[in-house]
Amino acid sequence: MKPIKVGLLGIGTVGSGTFNVLKRNQEEIARRAGRSIEIAMVADLNTERARELTGGTVEIVNDANLVVNNPEIDIVIELIGGYGIAKDLVLKAIANGKHVVTANKALLAVHGTEIFKAAQEKNVMVAFEAAVAGGIPIIKALREGLTANRIQWIAGIINGTTNFILSEMRDKGLDFDTVLKEAQRLGYAEADPTFDIEGVDAAHKATIMASIAFGIPVQFNKAHVEGITKLEAIDIKYAEQLGYRIKLLGIARRTPMGVELRVHPTLIPAKRLIANVEGAMNAVVVQGDAVGPTLYYGKGAGSEPTASAVIADLVDIARLATADPENRVPHLAFQPDAMSDLPILPIEEVTTSYYLRLNVADRPGVLADITRILADAGISIDAMLQKEPAEGETRADIILLTHQTQEKNILAATARIEALQTVAPGITRLRLEELS
Repeated sequence: MKPIKVGLLGIGTVGSGTFNVLKRNQEEIARRAGRSIEIAMVADLNTERARELTGGTVEIVNDANLVVNNPEIDIVIELIGGYGIAKDLVLKAIANGKHVVTANKALLAVHGTEIFKAAQEKNVMVAFEAAVAGGIPIIKALREGLTANRIQWIAGIINGTTNFILSEMRDKGLDFDTVLKEAQRLGYAEADPTFDIEGVDAAHKATIMASIAFGIPVQFNKAHVEGITKLEAIDIKYAEQLGYRIKLLGIARRTPMGVELRVHPTLIPAKRLIANVEGAMNAVVVQGDAVGPTLYYGKGAGSEPTASAVIADLVDIARLATADPENRVPHLAFQPDAMSDLPILPIEEVTTSYYLRLNVADRPGVLADITRILADAGISIDAMLQKEPAEGETRADIILLTHQTQEKNILAATARIEALQTVAPGITRLRLEELS
């Protein structure tokens, strides 16, 4: 059977990994796909480097349009990233009747609805396993493996940079800025780490997973996003003393009122498996009504782990390219005309538990005033840690863990508590998820 011809846009870290793995495992991949898959053309601005990486075995160009417009190319792999030219090239490839494989989570989280609609109209596939959690086949699991389930919630450590930073802060007791510099030195963090440390990258991925899990359009603009830049080492220490660890979680939960879609630092019980995911590793827990909780763990980034997901998509397309388009797995798991209009809830309507750290005057009646305000708001306390003042000090920290309540209730209560003369301004408030 005629080989499938692939055009590669970008031969950086993931692109070179894809080329190498495909070449190294060519025979095994062909046995799985039923035909050989060959990268025939590579577009990269650094053509000299591209020739060096490919050994001069493929056509190298510096204009990606030459790839997406080439009638000999069956599948385009987009590894450029970003929202701009990548979107134009993907839509052009689709318009030319080519299937697309992409690792571009930002593009899909923001423009996925438009891209998937265009692909449906042209009867081509857009595959994106590599866009979420690197080498972990979480998209495949959500779209196919768990298709019998009504998925209830997803919680994921889906950004390796932030997980590395939080692991180092916990293990070594260092502050955020110190660990970030170390992460950059080791190559875990970019020179400009904003997308990672501010939670944007994780929110892109959570948005995609939520769409597949619940059959809703991609709506990144409605996700609540908080990063780890304001997290203090003392809170990681106190959480540990209470039996919790702090992770940056991407959370998507179905509720009777709508869908929670949020990324933020979260306390998780230390006994949960996901709480023990350390370093730059990723993990996703999916709760289905039939299967219960399932955990997916592995490398969330890197050259060959991500290439593994890219090539899995190539094989899927090779198998299904000639199938009736109506019998292919839909891009977002649900048939396009059966998508739900469940709203994304604003963060004020989200229900969860909370960690509160208050710095208070060391005098009688202070705790009673605080608990009375919480009780007035219908918020009950689950656990408390009261620290003794340091020698010669007149103030001390009180740490409270609450039972579940709506965010708007905790905001109103902490505003009242901060108005007390005995409480210092700036209450630290973190969300807590039992994931049970």
